Amino acid sequence: MSVRNDKQTSTLLGDMTPKQFMAAHWQKRWRLMRGALPDFKELVDVKTLWALAGSSSVESRLIIRDGKNWKLESGPFNKKQIAALPERGWTLLVQGLNLHVHAADALLRQFNFLPYARLDDVMVSLAAPGGGVGPHFDSYDVFLLQGMGTRRWQLSEQKDLSLDPAAPLKILKKLVPTETFELTAGDMLYLPPQVAHDGVAMQSEGFCTTYSIGFRAPTRQELADAFLDWLGATSEIEGRLSDPDLPATLTPARMPASYQREVLGAIAEMQIDRAAMKQFAGCFATDVKPQIEFDAPDEPITRQAFAKLAMQQGVALAPATLCLYDDEFLFINGDAFVIKGDAHFWRALADERRAVITRDQAKETIDALYEWYCDGRLKLVDG
Repeated sequence: MSVRNDKQTSTLLGDMTPKQFMAAHWQKRWRLMRGALPDFKELVDVKTLWALAGSSSVESRLIIRDGKNWKLESGPFNKKQIAALPERGWTLLVQGLNLHVHAADALLRQFNFLPYARLDDVMVSLAAPGGGVGPHFDSYDVFLLQGMGTRRWQLSEQKDLSLDPAAPLKILKKLVPTETFELTAGDMLYLPPQVAHDGVAMQSEGFCTTYSIGFRAPTRQELADAFLDWLGATSEIEGRLSDPDLPATLTPARMPASYQREVLGAIAEMQIDRAAMKQFAGCFATDVKPQIEFDAPDEPITRQAFAKLAMQQGVALAPATLCLYDDEFLFINGDAFVIKGDAHFWRALADERRAVITRDQAKETIDALYEWYCDGRLKLVDG
């Protein structure tokens, strides 16, 4: 199912078009979508979730509640830790499920009415009866899709968002709920930033799962720091501080004016212009998280064999690959390339995340795709 047509309503958005949803709710007001995904089937089984939580390449956390006390543990988790869990009051969080489970990646792509630059990942919460992560708020938008079991959500648009300093995670001191909902399989709740909420697993036995579709929302400080790092890494400024006319001084602690001029001159030469900022924006938005590893083929097929299969079967970006474009550049995993020829192909590949190679494709295009295949950033579609 897709919701990319702005003129079509969708159960995913509660019988609203994407245009209507964005105008009325995005970063404005929460929305409950009953039956957002009718006949929803679980994306992953419990055994697989625990296997992922046992991997050092997967970000996972355990949150355990004992009365008013909270405990936070970070993965990977072993069988002994799992066996020691109580019957109630715990939640396992597995981040980046879309990188490991195809169905989770397909779920993430259903939100393609939003720019990929803002999409982050799918996190799954596996909760025992009474499990939850406590009353809290997020600094980013989130869609909360219910899987098996039942979860009760309490919401509040309270202004007091002060946190409990004694808790090992960000839990509100107090939640004053104004809305309460119970969600079952296929129901979904959208929350804009700063809406206080608390979700508790209500089933009497077994597990409850909630799939969180989260969004990237870096702070301005993070953007500024990253830009300066990027600018420093991409700039090559020649020269070294020199002051052949520096006189002797009786005030050695005074900062020399010549030194300050040298610093200002070096910064000025970095040429912080709008073009550089636009290029950085694409590189920043596609920069993958440090823990992500790409599964490159152990024995890549030849370029000729790759081209033949790409024409027959097509290619698809790896789930972890982030690919965007603007009028000039194609951005992939933090790198920028000037789009030369085959512009329509590259932009369609970025939008659809898959494409079929044609016989008249430019040699340079196939060369680039083959390099991405060898790096694990792109896969051949299974025949």
